[in-house]
Amino acid sequence: MPAFADALNEQIGYEFAASQQYIAVAAYYDAETLPQLAAHFYRQAVEERNHALMIVQYLLDADEPVVVPGVAAPQIEFPDAIAPVALALAQEKRVTDQIVGLVKLAREEGELVGEQFLHWFLQEQREEVASMTDLLAVVERGRDNLLLVEDYLGRAAGGETALGAGAPPTAGGAL
Repeated sequence: MPAFADALNEQIGYEFAASQQYIAVAAYYDAETLPQLAAHFYRQAVEERNHALMIVQYLLDADEPVVVPGVAAPQIEFPDAIAPVALALAQEKRVTDQIVGLVKLAREEGELVGEQFLHWFLQEQREEVASMTDLLAVVERGRDNLLLVEDYLGRAAGGETALGAGAPPTAGGAL
C-alpha cells in the first residue's frame, strides 16, 4: 500500500478521535445544562465522523485497503466551561496541520487525485478554525454568564448543515 493510502488510513483514526472528543465535550455541556453548547458539539461530532467516512469512501473508490484504527479515550473532565472550547480549537489546528501534511504527501507521491480530494478538507479546516476561534472568544467574554453564550449559539446556529456543498461522498451516507 502506498504511503499516501497509509496516511489516509491514519487520518481516519484522527477524525474518529476528534468525533469522540466532541461527544465528550457535548456531554460536559449537557451535564452543565447548556443545551446550545451541547448541541453545537454534538453536531461537530457528527461532522468529524462524516469526515472519516469521506476518507473511507475515497480509499474504497481508489481500490485501496481501508484500515480503521482504534482511538484513545477522549478527555472528559474540564476545569471550567472555557477549557472544552480551547481544547476544540487546539484540535482543529492539529487536524489542519494533519491535512496539510497529507496534501504535501499526495503532491510528493504524484497522487493528484488524492491532492484534489483533500482541497475540500483544507477549506473546511480554515472554516473550522475560524469558527472555533470565534466561539472561544464568545465563551471567554461570557464566562460569567454562559446563558449569553447560549443565546449567541441559538442565533448563530440557524441553517447549519452537517456537510457543505461540494463535499466528497461519505461511505454509508452522511448523517
